[in-house]
Amino acid sequence: MAKRIILEFQAVTKVYQTGDLSYTALHEIDLSVAEGEVIVMMGPSGAGKTTFLTIAGALMKPTEGRVSISGVDITELDEGRLPKVRQEKIGFIFQSFNLLEALTARENVQLVMATRGITGKAARVRAGELLDLFGVGDRLDYIPAELSGGQKQRVAIARALANNPDLLLADEPTANLDARRGREIMEILRMTAKELGKAVVAVSHDLRIRELSDRVLWLEDGELRDVSAEEGNSSRDA
Repeated sequence: MAKRIILEFQAVTKVYQTGDLSYTALHEIDLSVAEGEVIVMMGPSGAGKTTFLTIAGALMKPTEGRVSISGVDITELDEGRLPKVRQEKIGFIFQSFNLLEALTARENVQLVMATRGITGKAARVRAGELLDLFGVGDRLDYIPAELSGGQKQRVAIARALANNPDLLLADEPTANLDARRGREIMEILRMTAKELGKAVVAVSHDLRIRELSDRVLWLEDGELRDVSAEEGNSSRDA
């Protein structure tokens, strides 16, 4: 049975225009990411990776082409409907964790659920379950300052999954972690894809995490290519 496509780019081009000057950040990108798949995207600085994440995250529309998330063509939606797509279908994981320092680990996760009207006991229980799943169930009432970098990123992953999205977008998820903790975070993301059926796209400069992906993509000068075979990183079985 074919796996459901979660993220699809069809001939996506993004051109930035300033007066008479133009810059093509993405050029006719075609990409499909299925449920249960982990993609690592690499490339030099300024290659268009941030633009890719911004478009995939329904934060910006392409100049040309189509982008679909779980079958919803977001290029056809007006700006007023995009926040609902972000809340329901996409989870974001950041390099700097982006946790609210005044809130506990559980409260950081609960806050995301409140955007969909999930509060009270239901939110507390789900937040606790997610944090326990990712190995920080004993840190529910700790604020970020009391957590290690690896623990903060685990909380951030739990927060990204709070609304049960289909797609996880991770921007340099291991950049602020040492090798061991970085690998642990990628193993968690891989488990999230394989066991929970999510699609994971991680943008990274960390060469060590390639082996934990199903595909490695290289983005440079707005052009995307699959380098998995070139690097001996053929798709792994779940």
